[in-house]
Parts: sequence; C-alpha cells; structure tokens
Amino acid sequence: MLVQKHRLQRGWSQEQLAEVSGLSVRTIQRIERGQSASLESMKALAAVFEVDLSQLTEPKEAEMPVPATSAAEAEETLAFARVRRIRRFYIHVLQYIVVIAVLAVVNVVTNPDYLWVFWPALGWGIGLVSLGLTTFGMVPFLNAAWEKRQVEKYLGRKL
Repeated sequence: MLVQKHRLQRGWSQEQLAEVSGLSVRTIQRIERGQSASLESMKALAAVFEVDLSQLTEPKEAEMPVPATSAAEAEETLAFARVRRIRRFYIHVLQYIVVIAVLAVVNVVTNPDYLWVFWPALGWGIGLVSLGLTTFGMVPFLNAAWEKRQVEKYLGRKL
C-alpha cells in the first residue's frame, strides 16, 4: 500500500512506475496488493521514489515533501518513460504495416477470390487504435489522474 501511495502522490500509473523502475506491471500490481516482494524490487522502487528502503517496508509512513530537484528529476524520468511508450507505439504501427502488407501479398497470390487479410488487419487494427489512444492519453478515464481522484474521494482528503 505504501508503494501505491507514493505512486499516486506523483500521479503515475502502474505502467509508468513499471517503466521507470524497470519492473513489470504485474510485479507492481502484486506489491500494491500487499504480496511480498523481493529485496531487489523494493530497492528499485525505493530508488525511484527517492526514499530509504525502510520507508517502503515500515507499516507507518511520515508525509514526505518532494524536494524541487527530485521533482524535476521525476518529471524527466516520466518524460523519458512517455517517449519510450510513444516509440513502442510507433514500432507497433510499423510492425502492423509490414505484417499486413506481407499477408496481403500472400492472400492475393494464394487466394485472390477471397480477401481474408481483412480480418487480421481489422482485429490487429482495433488493438492498435486502443494502444494509440492510451499511449497519447486520449482516454480521459481509468488513467493515473482518475485513479488518484478516486482514492482521494474514497479517503475524503488529498493524498
């Protein structure tokens, strides 16, 4: 729960924290649910949050203001993570174009009467559009800001 609180205070999604820390999203989810984590995972998270390891493992936590330099570093880290996500999206688009083009050629050569290539293009295309919407933050719900608002609403106070 302390990891989730640190993450939400910074307005990060689980995906962003995973990207910044080098851990998998699944590992972040497990830790936030209270399952045990390896020492290496906790060290990585402590380094990302710029706190002592004991602050992530203690049951009580003092409120920690983020110094100006660490806030700037956190913004840079998030910016790098965002750019990497955008780059991965463009790589997915390139893969889509290449694979669908190859499938189209195979379709036309082997069975020009029935264009079956439409179906994989449609299915993969829907997934690609969904990835693009989330990558560029065009889905206004279920993002890190929404999650933070819901937690604050539930608690009745700011994080």
